[in-house]
Amino acid sequence: MKMPAELRALIESGAHAHLVTLNPDGSPQVTVVWVGIEDDEIVAAHLPRNKKVRNIQRDSRVALSLEAATKSNFGLTEYAVIYGTARITEGGAAELLQKLAYVYMGPGVKFPPMDNPPPGYITRIRVDRIEGVGPWTGRNV
Repeated sequence: MKMPAELRALIESGAHAHLVTLNPDGSPQVTVVWVGIEDDEIVAAHLPRNKKVRNIQRDSRVALSLEAATKSNFGLTEYAVIYGTARITEGGAAELLQKLAYVYMGPGVKFPPMDNPPPGYITRIRVDRIEGVGPWTGRNV
């Protein structure tokens, strides 16, 4: 699915994303992540092979929510819920985190704040469906 321009703008605005993965027992695991866009996929970086990385390697179904700073015509806070299919690639996490740090923390920051960070992992999410309240849904709410 091609991402609407309004959703791209929300992702690139520095809105924190809540990433939902599935634990082995089927229960949700939720974490806040920084996100960006590469090649029409949503990307997030992780230095360790943590729970969300292991969950995605086992089950690629994910959901991602982002809250906008805008209100709908009805006065509701706009937000996007993205349902997608994720895959994990190895390496490049520190470089992506540095790029996203400029968006989330500001110019001139060094992140991760360490010498020689591990190669880490990148989550790449293909958007399958978009819900929520906002122009990215195509509904007037």
